[in-house]
Amino acid sequence: MDSDPSTFESMTPQEFARTVKAMSDNEIAEVMRGEHRVPIPDAIFGRFPELFRADKAGALSAVIQFRITGGPDDHPHDTYEVVIDDGACSISDAPGEQSDASLMMAPPEFTKIATGRGNPTMLVMRGKIKVKGDIAVAAKFPTLFDIPKA
Repeated sequence: MDSDPSTFESMTPQEFARTVKAMSDNEIAEVMRGEHRVPIPDAIFGRFPELFRADKAGALSAVIQFRITGGPDDHPHDTYEVVIDDGACSISDAPGEQSDASLMMAPPEFTKIATGRGNPTMLVMRGKIKVKGDIAVAAKFPTLFDIPKA
């Protein structure tokens, strides 16, 4: 890998998309098993509110949880919660027990979605992303953001 993972969280969304595009799934999984396991998704989810397209959300009110698997044995997954309400998007620091939709995926699939590299519908159909709850909310979610692409 050419890039230093410690700089991922400070990259622009476009720089991050270009860097991830050049990485293999194995390289992504390896980086996400190490010390950057939390800072990278924190940085990605932290950008969701600024990438949110309120015009596409309309009156949608939903809580979507992302469970990112592939962590170390003592911490096999991390959960992030995106709250869409009243034309705004926020990230919950403390995911609750209830959500309208829950998406479970490994780090390579998560980064593919976050960088526009992967088609979420195809990833679900191939079993790479598992969806629980309201499928319509999960399907609409990618259209609510201006996803930077490489």
